[in-house]
Amino acid sequence: MASLGTFAFPVRLIGADVDQQVEHTDADWARLAQKGDRTAFAALVRKHQDRIYRHLLRLTGSRDEALELAQETFVKAWQALPEWYPDAQFHTWLFRIASNTAMDLLRRRKIVDFVALEERFDAPAGGAGPEAQLETKQRLLALQKALGRLPAEQREAVLLREVEGLSYAEIALATGVTEGTVKSRIARGREALVADTVRIEP
Repeated sequence: MASLGTFAFPVRLIGADVDQQVEHTDADWARLAQKGDRTAFAALVRKHQDRIYRHLLRLTGSRDEALELAQETFVKAWQALPEWYPDAQFHTWLFRIASNTAMDLLRRRKIVDFVALEERFDAPAGGAGPEAQLETKQRLLALQKALGRLPAEQREAVLLREVEGLSYAEIALATGVTEGTVKSRIARGREALVADTVRIEP
C-alpha cells in the first residue's frame, strides 16, 4: 500500500520531528495543534493516516484519488482545527472531513470501482492451515464484490461499522446524518449483502 509519508503537505506536517517517547492522547495532540504546534498535528497524521487512506481507497476504488483525498482531508483538518472541541472524538471528526471530501468526489464521478479488502485483513492467526486461509480469502473476495455493488452511502456506512468499528453515533457524526439514517443505511446494506450471498455479523 502506498504511504502517506511521501506526501509533501503544504505545511510540511509529515516531516515534522515527533517525540515518540511522550504519551499523549488525540485530544492532547489536538489541543497543542490548535495552538499552532505542527509537530503535534504531525503526530495525529502519523497515527490516523493509514486508516483514513484505507477508508478512502475502499470508497473511491482509486489509489491516486485516495492519496489525494487523504492529503486534502488532513489539510482541511489542519485548517479547521479551531472548530474542533475536546468533547468530540478526534478520529470521528477526522472521518467526517474525509467522508465529506470523498462523497463530493463520488457524487461528481458517479461510477465507482472497488478495491479488494485483502490489504486490510490478514489470514487467520495462529498458524492457520491452507484450508482456513483459502476460506478467508474466498469470503473476502465475495464480500468485496458485494460491497462494490452497494450505493455509496450504504457502502460507506457498512465500512465504517464493520471495518472501522465505529458506533452508530460515531458514524452519524462522521457522515453528517442522523443515527436513524445510519441504522437504516446499514440495515439496507446488510440486507443487500445477504441477498448477494454474503453474510456480515451484526
